[in-house]
Amino acid sequence: MLNTRKIVLVTAAAAVALTLTGCAGGGMSGMDMSASDAPGPEKSAGFNDADVMFAQMMIPHHEQAVEMSDLLLAEDGIDDRVRDLATQIKNAQQPEIDQMTEMLSEWGQEESGMGGMDGGGLLSDEDMTALEDATGDDAARLFLEGMIVHHEGAIEMAEAEAADGENAEAKELAETIIAAQTDEIAVMQELLADF
Repeated sequence: MLNTRKIVLVTAAAAVALTLTGCAGGGMSGMDMSASDAPGPEKSAGFNDADVMFAQMMIPHHEQAVEMSDLLLAEDGIDDRVRDLATQIKNAQQPEIDQMTEMLSEWGQEESGMGGMDGGGLLSDEDMTALEDATGDDAARLFLEGMIVHHEGAIEMAEAEAADGENAEAKELAETIIAAQTDEIAVMQELLADF
């Protein structure tokens, strides 16, 4: 069910992007149908649909990681190693959110209405509530378990960008995400053994 919804969202976003590309590149430039807002020649030169989808999907994904970190950091009795990791994740991902927001703005693209998307390693509302309600070692364990899955989803999206994207800045960011989050998964798996 969740994977089907994700596929439908991704397919719908791609169809909209392809439709806009067709309108912008066709002979409709004399008509005011927001074609001037759609990326025409600049799109083919600087970015493609994969770049846009990467940023649109990764922003809400990163936002949840920041929220997870905030929830953990608000708790007392959290192991310092897990607290430090949550701070590291938050400090890395907020600037990346800002960077992707700026990229979308430069490309003339919306941030997207996919904030409620499922899949990609996102935690459910129930998982987020469980993390918020947990304390001490239970909170640390839930954070680590959830963030490992969360990072795996981000790496999968970043690998798709690295393979299919066109924009150099977006591809570089994807490679940074892959490297950093792969390392963090290894750290989290080691830490998880203690909880």
